[in-house]
Amino acid sequence: MMRERRTRWLVLSLVGLALMSCLCSVKAENTLQPPVKLIWHYYKLNTTCPDAETYIKHQVKLFWQKDKSITAKFLRLLSADCLSKNGCDGSILLDGRNSEKNAPQNQGLEGFEEIDKIKIVLEDRCPGVVSCTDILNLATRDAAHLAGAPSYPVYTGRRDCLRTSIDAVDFPSPSISWQEGLAYFESKSLDVLDMATLLGAHSMGKTHCSYIKDRLYNFNGTKKPDPTMNKSLLKELQKKCPKKSKTNPTVNLTPKSGNDYQFTGLYYSKILSKKAVLGIDQQLRFGDDTMQIAQEFAPKSGFEDFRRSFALSMSRMGNIKVLTGKDGEIRRNCRRRN
Repeated sequence: MMRERRTRWLVLSLVGLALMSCLCSVKAENTLQPPVKLIWHYYKLNTTCPDAETYIKHQVKLFWQKDKSITAKFLRLLSADCLSKNGCDGSILLDGRNSEKNAPQNQGLEGFEEIDKIKIVLEDRCPGVVSCTDILNLATRDAAHLAGAPSYPVYTGRRDCLRTSIDAVDFPSPSISWQEGLAYFESKSLDVLDMATLLGAHSMGKTHCSYIKDRLYNFNGTKKPDPTMNKSLLKELQKKCPKKSKTNPTVNLTPKSGNDYQFTGLYYSKILSKKAVLGIDQQLRFGDDTMQIAQEFAPKSGFEDFRRSFALSMSRMGNIKVLTGKDGEIRRNCRRRN
């Protein structure tokens, strides 16, 4: 990994639109993977449903006005889809006893009903045209924008997969080291800046106590708490997640006063002050490059850098193993094959 300082330019050149920013001094890809088969404004330019993105944006706004947590739900849902072995193919949306949504790592996923409702609207206006996979990508972008993220361009033209399997889910434990986390992201054709940026989505949302109890009571098998965790946060979380609790309550990923579903750079400040809730988040403090990224994004002056990096990393994640052309299908119902 390069250690010398270098400037990273984020470039999203789409029909004359450029998105640029000087960013971190780490070795990382500085462009999208070649989108190859996906097209910007695919539905507007190539289909009988030119207003598809407008319909989706309208529905997402209605959801968000009633429930601000929809942003965190969609972000987690999209990550679960794109970061599975199958890539961004809508497999997370399929029902079935052996479906990805039933994998232990995906327990607690939400947002399925909202995607169903958007699909119903689109099938009413232009049946058989807009894929569930594109709906999920576009709806996540729109929900994130309402919470304060940039409204980044989403290439479209994805088609939906024909099958789903629990075995496709290889999401690691949230207690892994930053090295293990990076190896996982690299296996998905993403880099260290993508990892540190995409984990920044943890600036909002919640996690179940079961995912952090090892940090609270038995870190690395020591039968003691994680020594890197801020002591006041440790006490707070131990109260909310009792050691012998029979329930599995949730805690905020980035505890703060006010709106817990706002897209901010507070996540990185929490890392620097040892107040990250998930183990993998706190681990970003211990890698040279990941620490550098946290230091870049944590100050108020670094928030725009984070937003621009988030735009590129979300676009890169959305390009993983997409189905286009004659592959897959356009589902009429996101929960089952045609």
